[in-house]
Amino acid sequence: MFVAWRDLRFARGRFVLIGSVVALITLLVGFLAGLTGGLAAQNISAVLGLPGDRLVLQQPSSGQPSFGESTIGREARVGWQTAAGVDEVVPVGIVQGRADAGAASAVGVALFGLPAAASGAGAGAGTVAALAPDRDDEVGLSAAAASDLGVGVGDRVTITGTTYRVASVGGDAWYSHTPVLAMTPDAWAAADRRLGGDGAPTVLAVSGSPDWDAVAARTHTSAASHLGSLTALETFRSEVGSLALMIAMLFGVSALVVGAFFTVWTMQRAGDVAVLKALGASTRSLVRDALGQALVVLVVGIGVGTAAVVGLGALAGGALPFLLSPLTTLVPAVAMAALGLAGAAVALRTVTAADPLTALGSNR
Repeated sequence: MFVAWRDLRFARGRFVLIGSVVALITLLVGFLAGLTGGLAAQNISAVLGLPGDRLVLQQPSSGQPSFGESTIGREARVGWQTAAGVDEVVPVGIVQGRADAGAASAVGVALFGLPAAASGAGAGAGTVAALAPDRDDEVGLSAAAASDLGVGVGDRVTITGTTYRVASVGGDAWYSHTPVLAMTPDAWAAADRRLGGDGAPTVLAVSGSPDWDAVAARTHTSAASHLGSLTALETFRSEVGSLALMIAMLFGVSALVVGAFFTVWTMQRAGDVAVLKALGASTRSLVRDALGQALVVLVVGIGVGTAAVVGLGALAGGALPFLLSPLTTLVPAVAMAALGLAGAAVALRTVTAADPLTALGSNR
């Protein structure tokens, strides 16, 4: 690393430039990853917070299951309840609606209907189940729903012309970018009928260890884990897919930028490399020197970019749906470092294939 350290010390401007580019790309990737995570959480957190081991949706005759179109009939519900190996079946109703609290304007909410006794065995540890009230004239609000409506425990909210008392205010729970309001199954069925539905549950939260595929085929339904059922949310597929594509493109740009920089740098050092090889330096030592230099630049640039992501993410958390976690900070940073080193490694072909005499100009 002797030559690499001297090059870093005497060509500061060049390495500050590439380090700044790496930092900016890291900031873009990290911020976009945090925004993607935040948007995804506001889309799916309620689904992950449902009870049960698997979620059962209606299987349409063609196409994939959908939360927006699923309706679980009585025959399918009984089929799951009587299946061997099933411990508990919790019918859950989901419909989009609006709620108001008198002075405040109506707020869009996702109405969830499920019994208060439902156990929380889902990936979100039963976040939505914890909101379920005990009485038909009560509702449970997620934190965002309570904030948007400006109400607390004991206040009144109106849904489809019927007034309910707020029994509890829980944690964050979102469904398709709308905050969750939980009701009893009977109250939800009545509200669904007033909204034009038939009052049938949307999904079954099933606990146990039955033959999932056999029961699903027999009842014309689809059973998937909480994570697996997220593909039944149309907005999740389109939203996360487009943002993930942008992140992947930024990763590709980072590899190209770093690789191009080190390609130019290696070409400029052709004479130095030739002298070192003529003096007996091994190809392995030259590669180690070059990759070590690239790693130093990447670590500094990625470190600055990640620190900026954490700082800006903390500031933007109140105004934007931004998720600050190792998944949105450390994972992009590691991926950037790996892609940057890969790009630098591709540029080292001139080092590994350099002929000392040719590089020194012996053919002239």
